[in-house]
Amino acid sequence: MLSRTTSSLVRALVVPTAAALVLTGCSGGDEKAAPEPSATTATPEKVVEVSPVTGEALPDGQPDHPVFVVKIENTANGAPQYALDQADLVVEELVEGGLTRLAALYYSELPKKVGHVRSMRATDIAIAAPVAGQVVASGGAGGTYKRFEKADVTLFSEDRGAPAFSSDTSKSRPYNRLVDLAALAKKAKPTEIPGPYLDWTPVEGSAAAQDAERSADSSSAGTPSDGTGSTPAAPEPASKASVRFSPFTTTQWKLDGEQWVRTNGHAEKEFRADTLVVMFAVVGDAGYTDPAGNPVPETEMEGSGRAVVLTADGALETTWTKDDADSTVTFATKDGTPVTVDPGKTWIELVPESDGAIDVG
Repeated sequence: MLSRTTSSLVRALVVPTAAALVLTGCSGGDEKAAPEPSATTATPEKVVEVSPVTGEALPDGQPDHPVFVVKIENTANGAPQYALDQADLVVEELVEGGLTRLAALYYSELPKKVGHVRSMRATDIAIAAPVAGQVVASGGAGGTYKRFEKADVTLFSEDRGAPAFSSDTSKSRPYNRLVDLAALAKKAKPTEIPGPYLDWTPVEGSAAAQDAERSADSSSAGTPSDGTGSTPAAPEPASKASVRFSPFTTTQWKLDGEQWVRTNGHAEKEFRADTLVVMFAVVGDAGYTDPAGNPVPETEMEGSGRAVVLTADGALETTWTKDDADSTVTFATKDGTPVTVDPGKTWIELVPESDGAIDVG
């Protein structure tokens, strides 16, 4: 895979178009050659941008709305999960009682019925920040609101009057909250997206791919581009995976064709992940308890740790790195070789470093 080219903003794909030569006729039958093409006669370059949350090309440019990060209930009480399959990227995180909750990122599509929406956690700051995500939640603890304000992360909380929420009459609170993202987008202000969420494999013809090709050409000179002569690490075959968050929560996965799908999920229509990433992270105490008296955990999605990247090719052992809340998540093999993520939909399992586990087969 190609290594990443650093950029402070989402990279654009530049596709140059050659200018045509034009012959002009003269009186008396004489012909003169057209002048050499110049900057003033060249056809303008066509610019195609790349999605920060999928790594895929956006021929029509970036959508005119922010990335929404919706907090979604992940137990049978909140079933079914609506429009989860339309998310671009999903992060599963630990919450109190050994349960998990989802942070679903929507950018390519804005469904009108998403849910069931639940409250936010401080972990969501680092989940949303790489793409300036605007978090959508039913509410949250007082201290968590202050953390969001300090981090300057935009929050749409129903408890604080956010629009576009509604009730599912077939369920009761707190498991009945729904949100219309298309309606919410009319009230939201787009923000500059700092960079890609993950270290995406450059799309063919993109500026990033061209930079990588030039770098490879300049370093070739008869030796491997990494200078080691070593063969890149190969993934181990895998068609199923069991991801343990706690004694109470284990998410089961199977490879269905070319994509990974949950086998014990709660979605009306399941999310199909082109890439499944299991990141092991430190979990601390958020400093308060839920109404039932359970301590609320806070997963630190910053720093580095073990990660397993699963695709249709199998499972690859890596290390993840995310320098701070705003940073892109990058991966590397044991010997330090960068690992990029192929464009497409991604699910991230943010499991506890101490109690979490993954079993593949």
